[in-house]
Amino acid sequence: MDYKKIALESHYEWRGKIEIAPRVSVSTNEELALAYTPGVAEACLAVKGDADLSYSLTRRWNTVAVITDGSAVLGLGDIGPEAGMPVMEGKCVLFKTFADVDAFPLCVRSKDVDEIVKTVELLAGSFGGVNLEDIAAPRCFEIERRLKASCDIPIFHDDQHGTAIVASAAMIGACRLKKKELKELSAVVSGAGAGAIAVTRILMALGLDDIILCDRQGAIYKGRDNLNEEKALMAEITNKNMRKGSLADAMKKTDVFFGLSGPGIVSSDMVKSMNPDPFIFAMANPTPEIFPEEAFAAGAAVVGTGRSDFPNQINNVLAFPGVFRGALDVRASDINEAMKVAAAFAIADLIDEGDLRPDYIIPAPFDLRVAKAVAEAVAKAAKDSGVARI
Repeated sequence: MDYKKIALESHYEWRGKIEIAPRVSVSTNEELALAYTPGVAEACLAVKGDADLSYSLTRRWNTVAVITDGSAVLGLGDIGPEAGMPVMEGKCVLFKTFADVDAFPLCVRSKDVDEIVKTVELLAGSFGGVNLEDIAAPRCFEIERRLKASCDIPIFHDDQHGTAIVASAAMIGACRLKKKELKELSAVVSGAGAGAIAVTRILMALGLDDIILCDRQGAIYKGRDNLNEEKALMAEITNKNMRKGSLADAMKKTDVFFGLSGPGIVSSDMVKSMNPDPFIFAMANPTPEIFPEEAFAAGAAVVGTGRSDFPNQINNVLAFPGVFRGALDVRASDINEAMKVAAAFAIADLIDEGDLRPDYIIPAPFDLRVAKAVAEAVAKAAKDSGVARI
């Protein structure tokens, strides 16, 4: 099948993947008077007196803005906001399909941090949450930090945290399969962008603190030249033994590899240089850092990728629909670390330990149990951590 050709033809046929449908009828004068003027004024006046009633009297309680500047779109890079719209529409379809969340794509014609932050702040009263999407690093970090500080609704950069949640769920499953403790392992993360840094942070939160982060120049360590602000921060908390050198050097005698970098950069010899039975999560798309068959031949115990045609697909759709469903259900003011960790365990816990196999350490993207389990875990964590408002 020529997916490129058929996909483009389909998009011409669809002319958009989402639409707005009314939830009420306006087929009579009475219905019109209730839904619009003059009856709607009563709802307006109620919200004027108490803005929180917007969650009860409008659809705000179930709406998420999917916001991008089009600067880091799905393996295509900086293609601009209009060109990013098909991806954002697709994201909205996934929100609705997997968690019944109404999501709206908003593609901003600016790469200026101040302008993007101000735009979202001005729109925040219309939504129950914001999903930042496909915004290039390091700008994405500052945008998220500032919005989390200024907005009273959840701000979630899926390229960071959705990736981290699912990757850590895969890691939990692999550890359970091989009867290993996270705190006993060492890991290398290839890539130092938004997803890689978030994966590193959540793994450390789970107890895996022996981690080396690598970029194109090799291992990141404290004091290394050419580190941007985010990499410098990571250098303070990772690579405690100050190992230097290339990715190949960093991988020697380690237990876990996470790839959020580029195609084909890991060889069989690099896998063989790791400790026995390593875990390989080669997540570059569409071509992973190393293909599963090659990694297994080199001695890997477990392999995951970002692709749907191999087992153990690490796909963000396992996380973000349920995360937002849970946050919206309790009107959370934030999506915090406790909620992310809860989501990761909720995903991993769907597989009984007796059912774990090297090719089944994480549920499939179309496992209909996932969104509900994640939503329930996230809602509970929101309440336990004090960010739930209902």
